[in-house]
Amino acid sequence: MTAPAYQDPAYTNGYEFTGGTGYALPTYPFKTPPELAGASPEKPYDVVIVGGGITGLTLACSLAQLGVSAVLLDEDNTVGVKGASSRGICYTQRSLEIFDKLGIYDRIKAKGVEWHVGRTFAGNDEIYNFNLRDRDDFKWSQQPAFINIQQFYIEGYLVERIAALGHIDLRWQSRVTGCAQGADQVTLDVETPEGAYALQARHVIDATGSNTPFHKWCAVPMTSIKRDDRWCIADVRFKEQPPTERHTWIEAPFNDNRAVWQHLMADDVWRIDYQMAPDADPAYVSREDVLRERLRRQFGTDADCDIVWVGPYSYRSQLLDHLIVGRVFFMGDTAKVVSPFGARGGNTGIADADNLAWKLAAVVKRHAPDGLLQSYNDERHEAATVNVAVTARTTRYLRPADGVERLFRDATIRLAKHYPFARALVNTGRMAEANPYTRSPICSYQSPQVGKSVQNVAISWVDGTQAQLNDLLRWTADHLLLLWFGPTNQATLQKLKQLTELAPVRVVQVLDRSQPAQARETVRDSHGHLAAACGHPGWALLRPDSYMSASGTRLDAGFLKQLSTALALS
Repeated sequence: MTAPAYQDPAYTNGYEFTGGTGYALPTYPFKTPPELAGASPEKPYDVVIVGGGITGLTLACSLAQLGVSAVLLDEDNTVGVKGASSRGICYTQRSLEIFDKLGIYDRIKAKGVEWHVGRTFAGNDEIYNFNLRDRDDFKWSQQPAFINIQQFYIEGYLVERIAALGHIDLRWQSRVTGCAQGADQVTLDVETPEGAYALQARHVIDATGSNTPFHKWCAVPMTSIKRDDRWCIADVRFKEQPPTERHTWIEAPFNDNRAVWQHLMADDVWRIDYQMAPDADPAYVSREDVLRERLRRQFGTDADCDIVWVGPYSYRSQLLDHLIVGRVFFMGDTAKVVSPFGARGGNTGIADADNLAWKLAAVVKRHAPDGLLQSYNDERHEAATVNVAVTARTTRYLRPADGVERLFRDATIRLAKHYPFARALVNTGRMAEANPYTRSPICSYQSPQVGKSVQNVAISWVDGTQAQLNDLLRWTADHLLLLWFGPTNQATLQKLKQLTELAPVRVVQVLDRSQPAQARETVRDSHGHLAAACGHPGWALLRPDSYMSASGTRLDAGFLKQLSTALALS
């Protein structure tokens, strides 16, 4: 069935770029919940999401596409953050693949700015550059390596997509003020403009951000380090545009030899991040006259621009010991907080949502046992640990302590100007990527590709119609996808068909352009990209989040054991 068009006027009041005065964000109406209308549900909700930022909305949209009903509570009535509307801007290929699966990628592509070239400077010297088109790990996907777009646009697209899909009760101006866990359910206290009420849920997902009260309510242990690095974040629109490239300065002469980032976003707006002195006054560095003087030093006295938004920024590093406490799940910035270097904040929150959505759907639909949900903690805590460590190293490189750290940075900068090997040591932020799972309890590690994400490669149906891997993942929904590469005999095909009757798995045969189709569920991999992305196996078992959970060469007892492990049924 085709989803209805975006017709609800409550979710289509648009976004208006107003030049130097910033953005006019959409607003969404408060609707009386059933608990305040005398129609409380007789049983707990299966899923309640708290927080309508990019992570919570991605989870809600994923559940809606999987046909799972949920409630989303957000204390605001808009997307983005009033007064700081830009926020995250850089979205990775993996996030774009997820958004393609959810049906909003085309809107992101049309609005955002795709970039491939990055240049890194120290002083007035360019010490190295890169072109992401040259990297093999990006080349097969139907989505580019990166698109820059203001975060609130994506959040708005998700709201509109959720409204079109149905299944999700979006409750704006609904602030959670209390949480109490029982053995079988969680009770949340909610404040609204029309009064307070309580609701019960089997699973609660906290996506409210780094200052969430759920940390205290759930008494979750964590490691937190406050950083003293300060930045001034400016969104600027120039009359004459600089090149559409990512420029970074480790030591910018126009910024007192401190770091600077320069990115283009939608609406011809540039994000420029200036590293400030640790003791800088946030109010002073964010003054418009101070920013304009900084811009004149960088771009020249003739640079003509509008200042869309400016504000100070500081951060901390934080990681929870556990991402699940009872029936409460932590994701996005509630699970971990990282420095902004490498775009590992919002992008990893999107990945958290993609990981948890299909598992919740499988459990709610009784396609898998409750134990499957524990793998969310195992996999995404590993990813969070890596991302915190990677960004911490970047932080220390950009603001080195006197002594060995300073000597190391100075040496790598000098060497990188002349020797390619040293350029890998220059750390202005390791860009976010799809984190591999090396210890997942639901992956059978028989090949190097297992536990890694498979790119959204192009394929075709047997009639020649173009398609992509995401088309198969949408078709399988919360089931696993078994790809069988090459021709086989009827007996094997019959065994594969029987699998679909015994377990939540769907089988697709993958053939090259010359092999005749043997089964109705057949696709063609004419250029061998899908086989290559999967590591050229005989068969590969893919999860709904495109991660490979098992692979092998033939159908035997070992295959059945791997399938059982991947289904969390062993």
